[in-house]
Amino acid sequence: MKLKLGSLIAAAAILSSTFALAQDKKPDPKFHIYLCFGQSNMEAGARPEAQDKGELDPRFQMLAAADMPRLNRTHGNWYLATPPINRQENNMGPVDWFGRNMVANEPKDVRIGVINVSVAGAGIELWDKDNWEKYLNTREQWMKNMVKQYDGSPYQRLVDMAKIAQKDGVIKGILLHQGESNSTDKDWPMKVKAIYDNLMKDLNLNPKDVPFLAGELKSKEEHGVCYAFNTNILVHLPEVLPNSYIISSKGVKGSTDQFHFTTEGMREIGKRYAVQMLKLEGIEFKEVERPGLLPAAASDAAAPAAK
Repeated sequence: MKLKLGSLIAAAAILSSTFALAQDKKPDPKFHIYLCFGQSNMEAGARPEAQDKGELDPRFQMLAAADMPRLNRTHGNWYLATPPINRQENNMGPVDWFGRNMVANEPKDVRIGVINVSVAGAGIELWDKDNWEKYLNTREQWMKNMVKQYDGSPYQRLVDMAKIAQKDGVIKGILLHQGESNSTDKDWPMKVKAIYDNLMKDLNLNPKDVPFLAGELKSKEEHGVCYAFNTNILVHLPEVLPNSYIISSKGVKGSTDQFHFTTEGMREIGKRYAVQMLKLEGIEFKEVERPGLLPAAASDAAAPAAK
């Protein structure tokens, strides 16, 4: 009886100690989290090329925002940021190359974590905290099917995942690439500001500490049909959202359609997001061949196949 009682006491002590450790766990200030959202370019459709393949630096992590059964990923959990980051039917996009360039330039004790909740073809209204469902009800079934993977509101899924991430790290910025579906909407800057303000409130963030980076759409030179959005609408975002920065698409290669970037273009604009974020941190960007890949893996991938 004494032995049994002693075992119970020991077990209780272990449980109490484990609970105390869990309570004492604090977010790692050197684990930098970035929230990402937008439509198809941010969602990611670029096919990786040889220079993009290899073993990723484990400092680059993703928090799955949707279940990916084919990849054995469950939303709300951290994984190595092996593409796809957004949903399992996607490929590579700006978020991939943003993160890879960040880990290549940040101090070695800094980790990068990303959360991507993007939906192809979606207007900015889909991330409206209160009116997303009204907007979605007017859209095509294929878009509704995408949104189902987030179990409802994309905004709420972004917030829910961000709260999980805040237990482990610190939110350092927000990335957006969207506008093709609001290309003539003069109210777009204020709609974006409303989303940003809600995120700050719901995640208890200080706007001074969370810069907002918004990328230009495909340029006129690359035959982008929505190029006027860049100079007529996007340019006004910093006027209503002081801590926001525009990422240029000038010279970013576009695909043969009217909206999307090529893999080379995705690689470039993702890098430009990183250049801006690093600049805000006071870090000078240094170009790295095959950023975000471990040196040994990069060497192996670059080596010619044995004959």
